[in-house]
Amino acid sequence: MTERPAARTATRKWAALAMAAVLALYVVLAGDRAVRFLASGEPVAIAVGVALVVTFLVGAWALVREVLFGLQLERATRQLADEGGMPAPLPGTPSGRAERDAAEQAFPVAKADVEAHPESWRSWLRLSMAYDAARDRRRARMAARKAIALRKTESLEAR
Repeated sequence: MTERPAARTATRKWAALAMAAVLALYVVLAGDRAVRFLASGEPVAIAVGVALVVTFLVGAWALVREVLFGLQLERATRQLADEGGMPAPLPGTPSGRAERDAAEQAFPVAKADVEAHPESWRSWLRLSMAYDAARDRRRARMAARKAIALRKTESLEAR
């Protein structure tokens, strides 16, 4: 909801990719260790290996899920921007965050939009941005997931 310079957005993308790469490396190393423990034949080592396999699977699942979420959210945001449906930029602090008062004033507008159009992914995405500006990350992600699900439904129905 605040205007972010392209350089800052690009930096955040690279930081997210770097974190994903580090997590991927961890998942691979945990998988390698798991195989080594399982191959040892020792009961305690096998138990540790099984625990590492579970860690590997959960880590791989989380990595794939978060990368897909990011890609889907980026596509939805790009489409909303291309359609001219982005909310008006909010005044920002020097750090780039939206000013709290401005975010709190923008939130009721986004909430009313969702209440008026509960099946609109665009409304839900704008609500997600309002939650994010208000620094409520948990609700922002929930609204973004709802927007992505509705966008998928809309694209399936259009076929």
